[in-house]
Amino acid sequence: MYDVLDLYEEDYDPKRPIIRLDEKPKQLLEDKRNPIPMKPGSPEKYDYEYVRNGTANIFVAVEFKAGKRTTQVTQRRTMVDFAQFMKRLVIEKYSQAKV
Repeated sequence: MYDVLDLYEEDYDPKRPIIRLDEKPKQLLEDKRNPIPMKPGSPEKYDYEYVRNGTANIFVAVEFKAGKRTTQVTQRRTMVDFAQFMKRLVIEKYSQAKV
């Protein structure tokens, strides 16, 4: 843990970016009924019921010291999807970084 914290304290170097990766599956939901719009003195009202429209997966890479993030949404979460996301990062975003 202390090695990671020491790494975060280093100065920003674009040739040696610190990138965090994460992924998360998400449900795609739609309202079953249209919400009732807000009126003066009354907040918007919406129903708790929803229609499930499948799932999606979100990959995200965050270079927090540079204030950058890269995201990609896929229908599945497979090794191939992850490999394509990593390839995109390495080739398109960080090709100038040192190994």
